[in-house]
Amino acid sequence: MASSKSVVIAALIANGAIAILKFIGFSITGSPAMLSETYHSISDTGNQVFLLFGIRYSGKEATRSHPFGYGKAQFFYAFLVSVLLFGIAGWESAKHGFEAIMHPKPPELGLVNLAGYEFPGIWVSYAVLIGAIVFETYAFAKAYKAMKLQIEKHNWSGFREAFRKTSDVTTLTALTEDAIALAGAAIALVGIYLSRVTGNGIYDAISAFLIGLMLMGFAIALAWENKRLLLGESLSDEAENPLRDIVRRSTGVTNVEDFRTVYFGPGRAIVTADVAFDADMDTETIDDAITAIEQEIQAADDRIKKVYIEPELKDTAAV
Repeated sequence: MASSKSVVIAALIANGAIAILKFIGFSITGSPAMLSETYHSISDTGNQVFLLFGIRYSGKEATRSHPFGYGKAQFFYAFLVSVLLFGIAGWESAKHGFEAIMHPKPPELGLVNLAGYEFPGIWVSYAVLIGAIVFETYAFAKAYKAMKLQIEKHNWSGFREAFRKTSDVTTLTALTEDAIALAGAAIALVGIYLSRVTGNGIYDAISAFLIGLMLMGFAIALAWENKRLLLGESLSDEAENPLRDIVRRSTGVTNVEDFRTVYFGPGRAIVTADVAFDADMDTETIDDAITAIEQEIQAADDRIKKVYIEPELKDTAAV
C-alpha cells in the first residue's frame, strides 16, 4: 500500500507540473500536439487524485455492510481512471488532432519576449516537452521499480504477465499512464519538430491525433484489466494449485470437495474450501486440523487474508 501511494504521489507531482508547462506552451505556440498533451497531463493529474481517493477509501475498517472491508475501492477508482483517460484525454486529443488534419495551419514561428530577451516561440515547445520527459521519467522509474518488485516476488515472466495477473491496479495504472505520457511527449516533440523544419503543420496535427488514439487504446486495455477484478477474479492456477495441495495432504483430509479463491482488494484474497475429513475424527480433532490448514495456507501466500474451511465427514474418498 505504501509503495502504491508513493508511486501515485510521484506521478501527481510530475503531471501537475507538466500540465502547467504544456498549457503555457500551447498558449504561446498554438500547437495542436501541445494542446493534446495539455489534455493528457490535466487528465493524468486528475487521475492521480482519483487513485489517491481509492487508496484512502480502501483503508477503511470493515463494517457490517462491508464485512471484508473496502479494498475493492481501488479497483473501482482505477476503472474510473481508465474511463476518464478515454473520455477526456483520448477523445479530446483525437478530435482536436483530426480537426487539425482536416484544416492544417502553418506552425506559428513568432518570437517570444521574456525579460527583455526575444527567442523563437518554438523553443518553448521544445523546452516544455523535454521537461515533461524528464518529469515523466522520474515518475515512470518509481512505478517501474514497484512493479518490478511484484514480478520478482511472484516469479512472473515479465510485465506482460504482470499486467494480466497483478491485483495492484493502482501501481499498474500509474505505470501505464507514465509510459504513455513518455510516448506522448516524444510523439509531440517529433511532430512539432517536423512541422518546424518543413513549414507544414500537418505533422503537428498528425501527432495530436496519434496521441489521442494511443490514449484511447491504453484506456480500453486498463478498463478491461480492472473489470476482471471488479467482477471477482480468483488467483491464477499457478498460485492456487499449491494452496489446494496444502489442503489435500493435510491430516485427516480424504477429499477436497470444492476450493475457491477471490480477490477482495489489492494483494488481499480469500480462500474457501469444502473439505471431507475421515469419519473417525471427532469434532475437536477436525477443528485442530482446520486451524492447521488455515495457518499453513496463509504462511504459504501472504495475499491470503481470510480462509474458510467447511468440514464434511466421509468414510472414504479419493483425494
